Amino acid sequence: MSDETVFAPGFTTTPWWWEAAPPPPPVPVPLPDAAEALVIGGGIAGLSCALELGRAGVKALVLDRKAIGWGASSRNGGALSGAGSLGRAKSDITKGLDASLLAEMVEEAEASFDALDALIAREGIDCAWRRCGRFVAAHTEGAVATLAKRADLLNRTEPGSAELLPRARLAEELATPHYHGGLVIARAGGLHPARYTQGLAAAAARHGAMLAGGGEVQGIARDGGRFIVATSAGAVRARHVMVATNGYTGRATPWHRRRVIPVASYMIATEPLGPERVQALLPKARVYGDTKKILYYFRPSPDGERILFGGRATLSDTDPRIGARWLHRHLLHLFPQLAGVRITHGWKGNVAFAFDMLPHVGVQDGVHFALGCNGSGITTMTHLGGVAARMMLGGDNRASAFARLPLTTLPFYNGTPWFMPLVTGWYRLKDRRDGWRV
Repeated sequence: MSDETVFAPGFTTTPWWWEAAPPPPPVPVPLPDAAEALVIGGGIAGLSCALELGRAGVKALVLDRKAIGWGASSRNGGALSGAGSLGRAKSDITKGLDASLLAEMVEEAEASFDALDALIAREGIDCAWRRCGRFVAAHTEGAVATLAKRADLLNRTEPGSAELLPRARLAEELATPHYHGGLVIARAGGLHPARYTQGLAAAAARHGAMLAGGGEVQGIARDGGRFIVATSAGAVRARHVMVATNGYTGRATPWHRRRVIPVASYMIATEPLGPERVQALLPKARVYGDTKKILYYFRPSPDGERILFGGRATLSDTDPRIGARWLHRHLLHLFPQLAGVRITHGWKGNVAFAFDMLPHVGVQDGVHFALGCNGSGITTMTHLGGVAARMMLGGDNRASAFARLPLTTLPFYNGTPWFMPLVTGWYRLKDRRDGWRV
C-alpha cells in the first residue's frame, strides 16, 4: 500500500495518548546532596514506589533521563488485569512453579487489581478508568485448551471471574472469523495510561517526592551504610536506592540490565471511526489480546471513536513508521471491514521481559528493584513499586510472592538483545505453522 492509503494527513509518531497528556518537558532542577530514598526511573513502578514512601513520611527523589512518564508507562495499551496477566496468555504457568507459590502469586496479583482501583479513587486520578473485562482470543484449538487451564486457575481464586467462550460464540466478542474462541476475564479493565502516569506523578509530588527528569544516572557505589549515586547533574548520597527502569535499563545498573530483555512494542491509532462502527467490531468494548507468539493487543479508545491496535511488530527496535505499516496491514486482516481506514498515530515503547516471563521485586547488594513487566505493567508495576517501598520501610506482614522468585540471566547476555531478530523469525514461523497467515 502507498503512504496515502496507510497514513492519514498529519500522521505522527508520538503516542495518541499524548494528545491529552504529553509528558511535561524536563526542567533542570538542582539535585539535593542527600536523599532518604532515590528512585531510578520515572515510570509507573518508580512513581508508585515514591508515592508509597511519601505516604509513610519518606520523601523520595525520582530521577529519569527523559521526562517523567516518557517511557512505556505512557505509551502502552492501557489494558490491565490481575492474575490474568501473569506470564504469556498461551503459556501454562503451572509448569515449573511450586504449586503453593503459584497460588500465592495468583492471590497477590488479584489483590493488586483491587488495590489499583482503590489507589485511583483515593488519589483522585482522572484517567478514564473502566472495569470492562478482557477477552483473550485463541488463535488455535490448542490455545483454547491452554486458556481453559488459565480459567481454572483464576476461578479457583475468584469463582466466576473467567469464562471460556467457544468459537460458536466468538461474534459476541469480536467481529472477526480468525479466532477459535477465547477467554473472558471479568476482573480486568482499561484506562488512559498517560493520564494515569501523570496522576501518579502528581500524587507522589503531593506526598513530598521530588521528581527530576532530564538527568542521567551514571553509576551507584556503596559508601558504608549508604549509596553514592553519580548523575549527570552531580552526586547524591542516599540511604535507599531503587531501580525501576524496566525496558530502559542502562549501563549504570549492569546487574539489572543483564536480567531484563528490552522488547519494542508498537501501537497505532485509527482515524476517527465513530462509536457505532467501533462497537460493531468490538461489541463489548473490552480490552483485547490473543495467544499468538507475535501477539496483538487492541481496544476502543476511551472516547469510543477509534481503535487502538498494538503488537510486537518485530520484537526489535525499528522505525515506528515501519511498525505502523505492519500493524495497519494486520489490523485490516483481522477486521477487513476497516478497508480504506487510515491511521493518525504510530508509536513504539520498550517493555521489559524477564527470562522466566514473570514479574520480580527484590534487593540485590542493597539496591531494591521492581523489574519484568512482561508487557503487562500497569497493575503489576503499580503493585511492585509499592512492595519495594514497603521493603525499604521494613517489610509487609507477608512477604511478596514475587520477591521469592530468582531474577535470572543467561551466560554471555549483557543486556543487548542481539538474538531478537532470530526470535522474531522463529515466532513468525511458529504462528504460520499454527495456521495464522496474513
